[in-house]
Amino acid sequence: MIQRPMPQSESMPQAPLVLVERENGWAVVRINRPDKRNAMNRAARRALLATLGDLAQEATRVVVLTGMGESFCAGVDLKESRNDAETGTAPEPASDWIEVCVAIREHPAIFIAAVNGVAMGGGATLINVCDLAVAADCAEIGNPEMGFGAFAQFSGPATQYQIAPKHAAWLVLTTERIDGATAAAWGMVNECVPAARLEGRTRELAVRLAGFDGVALTLSKRALDRLPGAERQWRTAFERGMQVNKNIREQSHVQVDGLKRFASGQRNPGQGRAKVGKQS
Repeated sequence: MIQRPMPQSESMPQAPLVLVERENGWAVVRINRPDKRNAMNRAARRALLATLGDLAQEATRVVVLTGMGESFCAGVDLKESRNDAETGTAPEPASDWIEVCVAIREHPAIFIAAVNGVAMGGGATLINVCDLAVAADCAEIGNPEMGFGAFAQFSGPATQYQIAPKHAAWLVLTTERIDGATAAAWGMVNECVPAARLEGRTRELAVRLAGFDGVALTLSKRALDRLPGAERQWRTAFERGMQVNKNIREQSHVQVDGLKRFASGQRNPGQGRAKVGKQS
């Protein structure tokens, strides 16, 4: 589901950060920062949250979530965070990203992640909070946070909810990326298809699901979030992930140093492209 952005001149208005294509009972939502690999800055987070609210009001039954260009989502915009620190700008609390992710889980619509390329950190979180996911064979999924000396405070808990413990530990601890086929084998996505087939396949799923009763879909989504004898608390899990990072920051400067290296163009351990293949 790769879409090529139109070139813009300085005189042209800035393109919206989130694009919406409405169909019959379903919609495609595209994160539109292709030049930043669809990293989510505060404006994009606000735009996505507002879009989710609009779609809920419209009784949209199915939402396909994807990215413009050749990336799905590179996570939270670290360059913006670093710039905030350098300029003394008070950053928005990380809880605003929690609100986006929880909004997907609490949304009445069924969400399908169409993983069209790189999905790092927060991008992996988006895959995991979606109800279904289809990845292109060229997708690259990973949790780079350990390279910054940080626990994957959002993508870690979200991944733990979705896949086997050893697979979750591999992603969180090694920073190695997996491809679409591995993600499917591990149960992080439902299917892996050739990149040229991604849009068609997710459209098929969206049309199929949109043909079902909206109430049945919503209540089934709620039921699937319940475990035998207990209900999963996504917000609590994310808040615990934040607490782990707070504890790290209180005992080490590794996260600050990691952001400094990133801002200066240096690579942190595990950062950058690595060989992508199926892990046994």
